[in-house]
Amino acid sequence: MKILALTNLFPTAWDPLRASFNRQQFDRLARFHDLEVMVAVDFRERRRGPRGAPPVLEYARTSDFTFWYPPRIGRSLHGLAWYASLLAQRGARLRRERYDLLFASWGYPDAVGTARLARTLDLPYVVKVHGSDLNVQANHRLRRPQIASALRGARAVIAVSDALAGKARELGVDEDRVHLLYNGVDSERFHPGDQAAARRALGLPLDAPLILYVGNLKESKGCLDLIEAFPAVLARHPRARLAFVGGGAAGTALARRAQQLGIADRVDLAGERPHDQLPVWMQAADLLSLPSHNEGVPNVVLEAMACGLPVVATRVGGIPEVLPAHAGVLVPARDRAALGKALADALRREWSRGEILEQAGKFRWDDNVRRLDRILRDSAGPPSLP
Repeated sequence: MKILALTNLFPTAWDPLRASFNRQQFDRLARFHDLEVMVAVDFRERRRGPRGAPPVLEYARTSDFTFWYPPRIGRSLHGLAWYASLLAQRGARLRRERYDLLFASWGYPDAVGTARLARTLDLPYVVKVHGSDLNVQANHRLRRPQIASALRGARAVIAVSDALAGKARELGVDEDRVHLLYNGVDSERFHPGDQAAARRALGLPLDAPLILYVGNLKESKGCLDLIEAFPAVLARHPRARLAFVGGGAAGTALARRAQQLGIADRVDLAGERPHDQLPVWMQAADLLSLPSHNEGVPNVVLEAMACGLPVVATRVGGIPEVLPAHAGVLVPARDRAALGKALADALRREWSRGEILEQAGKFRWDDNVRRLDRILRDSAGPPSLP
C-alpha cells in the first residue's frame, strides 16, 4: 500500500532526537509498504534553524511542512491551523499522489487535521494515540469534541496502552475499532552489558550506586520530583549518584536545585544524547526512575528492562500494565517522600535480571509491526457494514 503518515512525533533536522519510537516503528513498517512520513515542524523551531542532521532511514521516506498557528492563544484552533498549513504548503502534491491510507500519530492537532485532510482527499485514515494527547489535551472543553470527532471518524484507533484504549472508548470510538498495541524494543541495541566497562566509557565511578533518568527535562515528567527525592536516597546510600540524560526547560531548575540542596557533586546533568547512546547509560546504571505525572507507555521503561534494569516509576497511564512487581516499583505521582523511599529500597533489593529480561521480551518491534500491518491493511479496505 501507499501510506502517508502525518505527525509531529518524528525526528527532523530541527529536533533530531524526537520520538525515536516512531522512527523505529515507521522505518520497519516501510519494509512492507510505500511509506512517506510527513512531519509537522513548529514554526518557532523552523526559525531557530536546524539543530543537527535529519534521521537516517533504511526504508521510509520523509518530508515536512511548517505548522503555523497563533501562539499563546487559540489552542482550540490548532487543528484547523495544522490542516491549513499542510494544505497551503503541500496541497497540490497531496492531490496528485494516490495514497491508499492516511496514518496520524498524535491526537491533537495532528489527528484533527488529518481527519479534515481525509475528507478533502476522500481517503480512509487511522489514528495512533500516545499519552498526553488524550490524558491532557482531551480534557480541554473546546479540544475534546474535536479529538472525539477525529477518533470516531477513523477506521481504527491504535492505543499504546490499555488505559489510553479506554479513554478512546470514552470518547465514543466503537470497541471493535480500538486496538491495543504496545511499542517495541530494539533488542539488538538494548541488552545487558558489562556495568564496569559502561561506567569507564562514561567516566563514572565504578563503586557508586547510580540512578538514571532518561527523557525530556520538564516538570510533567517528574524530574523535579526526582531531584527533591534524592536527598532521602543519599541518607541511606551516601555514595549514590543521580544522572539525568535529556534536555529541556527544567534543566536550569535542576542544576539550581542541586546546588541549593548541597548535592550538586552527586548529580550529573548529561544533556541530550542520541538514541544509540542510551544503552551504555542503562548498562552503567543500577536502576532507572521515571516519575512522570502522566504517560502512555514510555519506551524508556521498556528499553531499561531490556537492559536488565529495574524501574522505579509512577502509577500513571500504561506504566502499571508493563511494569510488574518483579521488574520495578510503582509510587503515586508527585509523592516525593514515597519516591525517595522506593528508590532507596530498590537499591538495596536483590533483583532477578532473568525475570526482568523475560518481561522485556514481551515487547518486540517485529511483533508490533506485524500487528500494525494487519490493522492498516484492514483499515484501507472498504468500510465495514453497520
